[in-house]
Amino acid sequence: MTSKKKYKKYRDRELMQAIGKGDEVAFAVLYARYHEKMLRYFLNMFFYNRTKSEDFVQDLFIKLIEKTNLYDTEKKFSTWIYSLAANMCKNEFRRMSRKPMVFDLPEVSMEPANIGMDLEPQFAQVLEAALMTLDEKHRACFILRYQEGFTVAEVSQILDCPKGTVKSRLFYALKNLAKHPQLALQFQNIQL
Repeated sequence: MTSKKKYKKYRDRELMQAIGKGDEVAFAVLYARYHEKMLRYFLNMFFYNRTKSEDFVQDLFIKLIEKTNLYDTEKKFSTWIYSLAANMCKNEFRRMSRKPMVFDLPEVSMEPANIGMDLEPQFAQVLEAALMTLDEKHRACFILRYQEGFTVAEVSQILDCPKGTVKSRLFYALKNLAKHPQLALQFQNIQL
């Protein structure tokens, strides 16, 4: 059996090939590499429900093991795993037949008394609440593009929709987020 240290040098596609052959060490390395990213993605998608998000991460990695043969090693692994995660979210939202939830945004005062304060945690809290007001399609596009750092083309591939649709969803997500006074300045001039 190859050491875990050696596997850490492997690229994702090489780890997937090893996992396809039943290599548990390769799986442990890939899990360590993607666990936190996938947990963050599910937390963002499922209204910060930690229990549900952790369950989805576990289910995702089970699917990964079961579907190693579906992974095309010529394609980027991160796009593929996020595609699996996005499909799981779509299926869950469809199952729940949920309407967008309404959240109250916390107030962030920009009064002179707050100048010099670290507003970043407050901004993150406001953004988190505002994201929950978006429907899942717009929220998914925003999260993948601006929080996970994927390109528009990669988001298109992950969500299995045209680039134009991704751009449209991003435009409307940014437009809706900019309606919140606490976020308006941040989202006025952002590039798709």
